[in-house]
Amino acid sequence: MSGSRAEFTRLLRGVGRRILGLDPSRCDVGLANEATREAWLERVLTQLPAGALLLDAGAGECANKKYCGHLHYVALDLARYDGTGEAGLQAGSWDTSDIDIVSDIANIPARDGSFDAVLCSEVFEHVRDPVAALNELKRVVKPGGMLILTAPFCSMTHFAPDHHATGFNRYFYESHLQRSGFDIVELVENGNFFEFVAAHLRQADLFARRYADEKCSSLERLAAQIVLRMLKRMSAKDNGSRELLNFGIFVRAIKHPARE
Repeated sequence: MSGSRAEFTRLLRGVGRRILGLDPSRCDVGLANEATREAWLERVLTQLPAGALLLDAGAGECANKKYCGHLHYVALDLARYDGTGEAGLQAGSWDTSDIDIVSDIANIPARDGSFDAVLCSEVFEHVRDPVAALNELKRVVKPGGMLILTAPFCSMTHFAPDHHATGFNRYFYESHLQRSGFDIVELVENGNFFEFVAAHLRQADLFARRYADEKCSSLERLAAQIVLRMLKRMSAKDNGSRELLNFGIFVRAIKHPARE
């Protein structure tokens, strides 16, 4: 019986890949989150004027410094997280030895209008009061200066216990940035409902082993590939689901000179 079942599984897998084209390497739905964010950050940071003074608020391991060679780059971080812990998706290790200013993002030791631009990337979900942090970033950027923000729309717990919020949609930025005296010049919603679901479906096997002491069967993996193909087709035809769910939002905003 087990031999018959194994043979059936092999046959079904072969048929699926030949007829439906279910080669995992050819189905990239749900894989573009980080690459899309990196490309956007590279474009925005490299377009800043040479010699501008940039504060990277919540810089962590200074991953974005590589795009700032033409700038005066200053890294700020609380520098408390070391990558370890038992809760959430921890990094394993975390090196903040290159941080210039060790400080809370809501209480930055800098004068008003000190920086030409402020970058705050993938940080707001780790801040207890993101609105207070936003007001502090507004304080330290000069009038006419640029605020560059990215944060998840929805994220699993990571960098615990310093993970305090999720769900930063476009209305958070449109409300609080404009109220704080910023003009939004670019707002990008990264991904959509189908891409988001696909990204997490890809993690099902890993999470089954980690949290349920289970492994997905060959048939279950094949079923996941069928669903991924469906999600890729739906994503290509998407017409608005990104407002309901996406990976995260990228924002560029200018501090209005007339609003102090």
